[in-house]
Amino acid sequence: MENSGRPKIGLALGAGIARGWAHIGVLERLTAAGIAPDIICGTSIGALVGGTHAAGKLDVLEEWARRMTRGRMLRYLDLGLGRGGILGGNRLRRTLQEQCAGIMIEDLPCRFATVTTELATGHEIWLQKGSLVDAITASYALPGIFPPVNVDRRWLVDGAMVNPVPVSVCRALGARLVIAVNLNSDTFGTSNLATEMIDQNLKFDELLDRIRANPDEMLSPSAQVMRQMFGRAEDSPSIFSVLLGTLNIVQDRLNRSRMAGDPADIDIAPRLGHIGLLEFDRAEEAIEEGRAAVERALPALADAYAILA
Repeated sequence: MENSGRPKIGLALGAGIARGWAHIGVLERLTAAGIAPDIICGTSIGALVGGTHAAGKLDVLEEWARRMTRGRMLRYLDLGLGRGGILGGNRLRRTLQEQCAGIMIEDLPCRFATVTTELATGHEIWLQKGSLVDAITASYALPGIFPPVNVDRRWLVDGAMVNPVPVSVCRALGARLVIAVNLNSDTFGTSNLATEMIDQNLKFDELLDRIRANPDEMLSPSAQVMRQMFGRAEDSPSIFSVLLGTLNIVQDRLNRSRMAGDPADIDIAPRLGHIGLLEFDRAEEAIEEGRAAVERALPALADAYAILA
């Protein structure tokens, strides 16, 4: 229900795999600022964080995320070959069931929807009723990695394939002011390369020579990760690297197109290029950057709020 004296607020939480822990910090900082969305729409990890927040379980998810280590993460990666994905996803689903079993989307205190993709047709499917666990699990079912989820006799996979940041869903559900959280705006991170060029009056070819001579010092953290994954001719990228890299490219290009055609009123863009897509053990960094991103966006949010109120 729209509160008197203010516009109905929609929050679009985007895809980004491990970078999605930043959504926790975003929600906490928005809450601290007195901003409570009437509508929450999530894709993939955005569906997971948004759904647990709507169910009043965000503190439980945050505690679980902060305790995640590489060793703990490996224990959740159960093999599922032959079921449509490399990983079965059963352990992750059981953990989600422990907190959200029996919760129905239509009973949540705010309007909530997850974005999924129908495998047979490629259609964008919005799940707005039924089991919260089913809706979240379908939205993060990465093609080739997690098996598709059967909901109402339709096989569904990750919504990032069709709508990485679901601004359009928020608008369709009645939001007048849409806040979008884009986890992939900082794809290649930041580095000291521009500073080096300015401070030392380097030409571009001289800078490239210095990068080749000492890449670990010169490259940004995210560029180092990309170089390690794809930049060495003697090694072949793993199947995980290929699948995740492909998905990242698809959702980045799709997101640029969709956001250009239907931009949000306010963009919150955490700087997460230094965090790898599978680095779930870096929750603390991601959460803090989510808070910082909201802090940077608060002046623009106040302006938009004042205009529409």
